[in-house]
Amino acid sequence: MTGGVAERSVDAPPLTTTVAAPPPVTRERLIALDVFRGATIAGMLLVNNPGSWGAIYPPLAHAAWHGWTPTDLIFPFFLFIVGVTTHLSLSARRERGDSDGALLKQVLKRGALIYLFGLVLNAFPFFDPEPGRAWASVIDRFGMSPVSNEPLIDTIRLLGVLQRIALVYICVGLIWLYTSVRTQRWLFAAILLGYWGLMTLVPVPGEGAIGAALLDEPGRDLSAWLDRLILGAGHIYGGTRTYDPEGILSTIPAVGTAMLGVFAATWIRCDRPLTERISTLYAGGAIAMVLGLIWNWVFPINKQLWTSSYVMFTGGMAAVTLATCLWLIDFRGSRWWTKPFVIYGVNPMIAFVGSGMMARLIYTLWRVPNSDGGYVSVQSWVYRNLYLSWIPSPQAASLAFAVTFVLLWLAILTILYRRRIFFKV
Repeated sequence: MTGGVAERSVDAPPLTTTVAAPPPVTRERLIALDVFRGATIAGMLLVNNPGSWGAIYPPLAHAAWHGWTPTDLIFPFFLFIVGVTTHLSLSARRERGDSDGALLKQVLKRGALIYLFGLVLNAFPFFDPEPGRAWASVIDRFGMSPVSNEPLIDTIRLLGVLQRIALVYICVGLIWLYTSVRTQRWLFAAILLGYWGLMTLVPVPGEGAIGAALLDEPGRDLSAWLDRLILGAGHIYGGTRTYDPEGILSTIPAVGTAMLGVFAATWIRCDRPLTERISTLYAGGAIAMVLGLIWNWVFPINKQLWTSSYVMFTGGMAAVTLATCLWLIDFRGSRWWTKPFVIYGVNPMIAFVGSGMMARLIYTLWRVPNSDGGYVSVQSWVYRNLYLSWIPSPQAASLAFAVTFVLLWLAILTILYRRRIFFKV
């Protein structure tokens, strides 16, 4: 995942008719990309691990349905980065002489591994722990869901964040390998317009109405119907059981989000002056945001449906954010603040999977005796005794717990960074 083009300087000697040939273009890793990815991962950990889900500041929670909050930017930002790094990585390998067959093998293998990691994370901790004898209950209760106390094989969620990343990566990799830039642009438009048509004009089976009349009611749209039909209620996100936020149909426009990243990377990688590349990213991002806000009038911005307006708005925001990072870091040279984000950015898979398993461990598996004679999760005990006990505001205490979680993982990743341990799929 490298990218960027070093700036070229051509010194034309005065008073002569000959011009020296410009130096060859060299590729360098733009730190802004690692910072952008690292900030996105850190933000994901922050919003995913509060001290209490009942005490969250509004910007750190997802929009209930239509609309958006800063939290709703995190996942599309990451998919945008997937598109950027896919283009930069595959381009670099092709320039080194790798065949399309070798690149295809990389895309399919990497996508399959990411999907597998997501499935394992969804299944973890693999058994329903019995309070007071969690480890002794492993054999007795192995393969039981800790959420529903049903067999995991019947309840494991088949989709999710990593699974969507895997499917999007495979799709974008295939599109990049086998289509031209012109075709990619037409395909992007077809994806967003086609999804809009499917979700608004097609009658939803069993509802007696077209999708446009049902968009305001979670679980009644075409995407939800398709999730229930193909996945079954047992394999859908447990928080709803009527639709999956990372469902089958809504993964299609998510591919469009990553394609916007591919388009941005194509421009970043060109031979234009860095200032021109940055200003164009700003302009393109601003235009996409405006188009998304206009589209919102007829197809509301909605993360859980991953609507076309959501793709345009969040993709434009991602482009503007990346342009800002490029301007601050690679143009202005302001790097004193970047190291923590770089550390997060160069080990995203360890950060995501490792923190996810730790969260399952302290929120679900590891329970300790409570003052009333019962058992509570370690997370709940720590939140109540080490934060809420002296911070008067529950929201502030919950945020303090989340910040501590992010800093703990920064410490873990710093150790790996100093030892040059990087996990790449």
